[in-house]
Amino acid sequence: MAEPTSGAGGTWKESKIWKMVFSVVGIMTTLVTYGVLQEKIMRVPYGVNKEYFKYSLFLVFCNRITTSAVSAGALLASKKALDPVAPVYKYCLVSISNILTTTCQYEALKYVSFPIQTLAKCAKMIPVMVWGTIIMQKKYVGHDYLLAFLVTLGCSIFILYPAASEISPYSRGRENTTWGVSLMIGYLGFDGFTSTFQDKLFKGYDMDIHNQIFYTTLCSCILSFTGLTLQGHLLPAIDFVYRHNDCFFDITLLSTVATVSQFFISYTIRNFGALTFATIMTTRQLVSIMLSCIWFAHPLSWEQCIGAVIVFGSLYAKSFLRKAPQRSSPSEATENGASRPV
Repeated sequence: MAEPTSGAGGTWKESKIWKMVFSVVGIMTTLVTYGVLQEKIMRVPYGVNKEYFKYSLFLVFCNRITTSAVSAGALLASKKALDPVAPVYKYCLVSISNILTTTCQYEALKYVSFPIQTLAKCAKMIPVMVWGTIIMQKKYVGHDYLLAFLVTLGCSIFILYPAASEISPYSRGRENTTWGVSLMIGYLGFDGFTSTFQDKLFKGYDMDIHNQIFYTTLCSCILSFTGLTLQGHLLPAIDFVYRHNDCFFDITLLSTVATVSQFFISYTIRNFGALTFATIMTTRQLVSIMLSCIWFAHPLSWEQCIGAVIVFGSLYAKSFLRKAPQRSSPSEATENGASRPV
């Protein structure tokens, strides 16, 4: 067989470069936008009366119903069956954990700033390792525990030494760090459980990714709608959005970019593997923190800068030290520290 000519090789390299550019731009644009919108919706007042949007479960409902509709469309377009592959209760179990994860994430923004929340998310490798050991009986090597310790140390420094002028709109005085950190611990615990439990529940099923997303998000829609109704928050949330058109636009855009980001995540993992994806996600978190500090005027203390350097240095070291397969599933990428937004 003849070897490819230099022209053909150059064309292949150019194609690979453009695919990489497409992946990086897509992930950075959608998820950075998602992060900015999260903070804007939960922490910036709307209207002349300076009202705050307080219904985090409504955001979960909007995100899930959008993703569910898009995944159903993808299944129909590809002429694949809409029937559930696994027992429905398994989808519901994942949905419950996922709803708790996202609710803790949104609620935490009422009490801690977006930079603190984003950096705390980097510590998700710790609960993933714990749940992986308990549920999947996985074994981890020494440098995994070292990197987990360094990330925990960096996050602790970042959280414990906030700038003195950082104020939460939902508390008097400085940020309500204790309650905010408790919500973030809940987020990390539920998120780590979700990805690990998802792997265990769906093992052995020949399941298309859109089928899994469709039924998981459909169950989330039903559960979040029920929660909103029981709490009496559904009508107040709709009324708030009706009175504040800019809030309606923000929520619509939030749900859209959260759904579109799933395409870029799957595309990147399929073409470049979990290693490249984890590196892009780490960079995205760093850019999100910098943008939030500039856009929403979050001051950073010098201790927080040191904590951020420790965290991101450890994450980049983890990405380059880990010998990852070239192609891996989204669940494997999540286990290695990359957070899915939806």
